[in-house]
Amino acid sequence: MIVDCAIYEDGERRDGDVELDEAARTACDEASPAFVWLGVHEPTAEEFDSIRREFDLHELAVEDAVEAHERPKLETYGETLFVVLKTVRYIDHDEVITSGQIMLFVNPTFIITVRHGEGSDLHPVRETIEQRPELLRCGPSAILHAVIDRVVDDYEPAVQGLEIDIQQVEEQVFSDDGGNPAQRIYRLEREVLEMQRAVVPLAAPVDRLARGQFDLVTPELRDYFRDIHDHLVRVASRVEGFRDLLGSALQANLTQVTVRQNADMRRISAWVAILAVPTMIAGIYGMNFRHIPELGWRYGYPAVLVVIAVACGLLYRGFRRAGWL
Repeated sequence: MIVDCAIYEDGERRDGDVELDEAARTACDEASPAFVWLGVHEPTAEEFDSIRREFDLHELAVEDAVEAHERPKLETYGETLFVVLKTVRYIDHDEVITSGQIMLFVNPTFIITVRHGEGSDLHPVRETIEQRPELLRCGPSAILHAVIDRVVDDYEPAVQGLEIDIQQVEEQVFSDDGGNPAQRIYRLEREVLEMQRAVVPLAAPVDRLARGQFDLVTPELRDYFRDIHDHLVRVASRVEGFRDLLGSALQANLTQVTVRQNADMRRISAWVAILAVPTMIAGIYGMNFRHIPELGWRYGYPAVLVVIAVACGLLYRGFRRAGWL
């Protein structure tokens, strides 16, 4: 459950392993400049209960952190910020987005990260931020920025994967192979909506952090959050453009299907008209009347075949010129 637990003071991590009770004592000591970062992965309610008691977390936020079915948001419980992030990964060969969640309890003396799913591993974030003591001196808000920045950076590969597949769909729509990519278009639209649910709601909380609405965020970090917000806006704009592209591709595909159906009907009608000529002539000669013209003529049969061939040839030529064949 607990992936890592560390105490940071003056931009440096204290040596040695830290137990939960020791971390809780450090967090309760408001006079100490140190703070705690506790990382948790997919805890159950029973497993997280001890953390809730040690750090005095609000029960509603704890419930959200354990269930992990929330949209991106930012809420305040006393001095603690509760932030929900949605992580995404794009599985290219299946053309699906797998999502997870990261919940953060951010307090002046501690930060608790709760991760669900496989997306956006936080171990590299911890290693990177520990190499930047000047940011760690800003307290838990520096880790909040680093985690959000990692999650938003991970949106980019998913967006690129979606963009490549959408381009392939557009090529498929206007190709001459006669395929119908409607099912693929609808599937990609569903994944774009999943991506949009992760990106769009997060923009407002990050904007609040960038505007300095919380004392927890030091002035030195506001520019960093503003940079994340700009990145989010760009990603959201691209995702919204994907919906427009897929809508246009679906409409174009339906138009292409209609055009191909009309072309098929013209071809069928042309061949029916051509075959009607020999059918009509054969029907006349099959009526068995005694006084049919040229019935006793030696060359009557080949002459009729010639008439059929000429008539069919003229019809075929006419339909080709009209673009029906």
